[in-house]
Amino acid sequence: MLHRRAAGQGYAFVVIAITFAALLVAAALRSAPGVLILPIESRFGWDRATISFAAATGIFLYGLTGPFAAALMQSLGIRRTMIGGLVLMTGSSLGSLWMTQSWHYVLSWGVVSGIGSGVIAPVLGATIVNRWFAARRGLMMGLLTASTATGALLFLPVMAWLTRNGAWSPVALLVGLGAAALIPLVWLLMPESPAAIGATRHGEPRGTPPPATTQGGAALAIRALLEGARSPMFWLLFGTFFICGLTTNGLVGTHLIAYCGDNGIAPVAAAGLLSLMGLFDLIGTTVSGWLTDRYDPRRLLFIYYGLRGMSLIALPALDFAPAGLLLFAAFYGLDWVATVPPTLALANRHFGEARAPIIFGWLLTGHQLGAAAAAFGAGLIREQTGSYLLAFAIAGGFGLLAALMALTIARKAPIPAA
Repeated sequence: MLHRRAAGQGYAFVVIAITFAALLVAAALRSAPGVLILPIESRFGWDRATISFAAATGIFLYGLTGPFAAALMQSLGIRRTMIGGLVLMTGSSLGSLWMTQSWHYVLSWGVVSGIGSGVIAPVLGATIVNRWFAARRGLMMGLLTASTATGALLFLPVMAWLTRNGAWSPVALLVGLGAAALIPLVWLLMPESPAAIGATRHGEPRGTPPPATTQGGAALAIRALLEGARSPMFWLLFGTFFICGLTTNGLVGTHLIAYCGDNGIAPVAAAGLLSLMGLFDLIGTTVSGWLTDRYDPRRLLFIYYGLRGMSLIALPALDFAPAGLLLFAAFYGLDWVATVPPTLALANRHFGEARAPIIFGWLLTGHQLGAAAAAFGAGLIREQTGSYLLAFAIAGGFGLLAALMALTIARKAPIPAA
């Protein structure tokens, strides 16, 4: 492999770049259902609740796959696990081109894409950061998390433009071919660890023994859950991350374009609004990682969730005027996934470096449970009431609750015995 010719701590940034690209494509796949709601509804005649169920299924499996993917990365290897996820993403997107019934949509864009993108998820970023960096972890995690925003920034306007005439298949082609293009790149350039190329983690003195890893696959993931669940810290982080998912990709990421459509805003313009959020989130999440290296992550979570809750409550009052939407995009975008770096920092602090990526995978399951609840629930509310107003108000209230929960997290706790 080409990476075998490289050595030195600088190769950690090559690994970060490849991971960033993979997360970017996964973000495009996960954001595509929000663009596809209207053209799929128009083309096949399926109702909004059915289409939302497919999105919710993908979101849920995206989260549930995370801890098992983290365990596989320790037993099977990072490169093989990543390639498996990319193959599933490619197959789900391109295979949907032949769908004719609603269950085909649930299977392709729900089940298979959820599992595939769940491998190429923030848990991958957590594993890479812990394995390749001894310093600047918060900053690197913030950068990788921001790839979600960058995926929206780059792909959403393009996908919305591709659906301008009611077509949906070009979106499937774009995402599927993007995932396929990364497979040879990962195979050639992604080593398993710094030790595999004769290096140490970035910021770590030469000669330092590599951090311990554990084996066990799915059993390891289950064992980490059982051990973590004994700690109140796990449930506080799980609960706040549930609300994080409920208030971001589940609600806004899935339904904002449709919500804007209800208020007379064209899909391309609404996708541009999401892209603007992505631009601000790219800044906000990277800065959040930098702040996490320097300040109490509990207080950062309090600020992030509080601001998010207030912005969601305020959105319906803006009457979807251009100036108000731009203000919302900037204010909300800075906070889109800024919660990830401090959440991982708290997982590292309370559960140890070896198990933190797997614990973080279970926290991500909570995140995606919340997102799935919002993706389906908001669609159901819209179907029953004719408006998304109640859904956004409920999500805003949950955001304020998460801010209060963050203040109850203990500053330090003993690491449970492995």
